[in-house]
Amino acid sequence: MESRNPAFRGQAFDQRAGGPGHAAPGYGEQVYGAKGYGAQGYGAQGYGSQGYGAPEYGGPGYAPPAVRPMTMDDVVVRGFATLVTLMITAALAWTLVPTRLAAPVLVVTLLAEIGIWAFITFGRRANAPLVLAFAAVYGVAVGLISHSYNDVYHGVVLQAVIGTALAFGATLAVYALRIVRVTPKFTRFVVAAGLGLIALMLVNVVVHLFGGDDGIGIRDPGNPLAYVFSVAAILVGCFFLLLDFDAIEQGVRARAPENFAWYCAFGLVLSLVWIYLEMLRLLSYFSGRD
Repeated sequence: MESRNPAFRGQAFDQRAGGPGHAAPGYGEQVYGAKGYGAQGYGAQGYGSQGYGAPEYGGPGYAPPAVRPMTMDDVVVRGFATLVTLMITAALAWTLVPTRLAAPVLVVTLLAEIGIWAFITFGRRANAPLVLAFAAVYGVAVGLISHSYNDVYHGVVLQAVIGTALAFGATLAVYALRIVRVTPKFTRFVVAAGLGLIALMLVNVVVHLFGGDDGIGIRDPGNPLAYVFSVAAILVGCFFLLLDFDAIEQGVRARAPENFAWYCAFGLVLSLVWIYLEMLRLLSYFSGRD
């Protein structure tokens, strides 16, 4: 299943449930027995008709798949488990890590997080141990960052959590009502916007390290550009959620392998934490220091 979320694009899963390992096609190529984006939709054949590149159910040469296809319930359960794991480790880090150790622990967890993320993303592997380990490590980083913000801007973490939940609900409604349709053009725009934002963040860090106290101004509360940047980042995070929802829907429709649900959970957590951290920063601009 070729996802449009760059967090889990590429040769991730077999083309057919239970089939031998097969490299997933690239963007626009045939996936799960369907045409590329913009052509015939994923799994466009009706239920019970020939699809997914296999003989018709009950017909000559038919063999039941060795792996159960993914369902929406699989995504919900695995997504919930991943998010709960992240929240538990975030709460533990908030409570147990002393302030003097917060910085070194954060550096270690960020390095571990990047390593696991890279293994899942570039190694095309997503399963329960890997995704839950990533969520656990990511949760420690989120907990430490949240605690540092809450120490300075009391109550901002709760506001950010509520804001993230509202953003998730609104984005889901927009997707369900087809107010915004995920098309190849929209996908390219979202990926380009996300890469552009990340590039600006890196430039800001480099300028800050080499003498610019406020970098290029995208993280300076006294600069209006910081507000614009955070709002844009939150919107892009919501756009990535739209890509996640589309990948989940197409995966279920195309009868992707059950294990693909862990990949979907991985992508959802990445998008949600992106939104939460940017919401946290934006709200801190409007909060008074304690």
